[in-house]
Amino acid sequence: MTGIDCLAVLKALSDLTRVRIIRLLLKAPSGVNEIARQLKVSQYNVSKHLRILCAAKLLEMKKQGRQHVYKVDPNFKSRLAANRNVLNLDCCCFYFDKLPK
Repeated sequence: MTGIDCLAVLKALSDLTRVRIIRLLLKAPSGVNEIARQLKVSQYNVSKHLRILCAAKLLEMKKQGRQHVYKVDPNFKSRLAANRNVLNLDCCCFYFDKLPK
């Protein structure tokens, strides 16, 4: 990831709540209500964070009926899996298994 992609990812991962959302969604896809419940954050704030994560291409959204279900982007997920949960952006690294919960 270089250039603008790197900047979008850095912005997206600069907030602890967004990192917590990624960690939660690495386990299983989920809807806004479930994410809000598990993280004890308002649905409104979760929606704002999800928008930023989708814009950075870290998440994908799929409509299931009236609900929006979010999951980690497959390219991002495979990149993490290949590097043992480490995202190397060349300028810095994120260790997803060592970040605060």
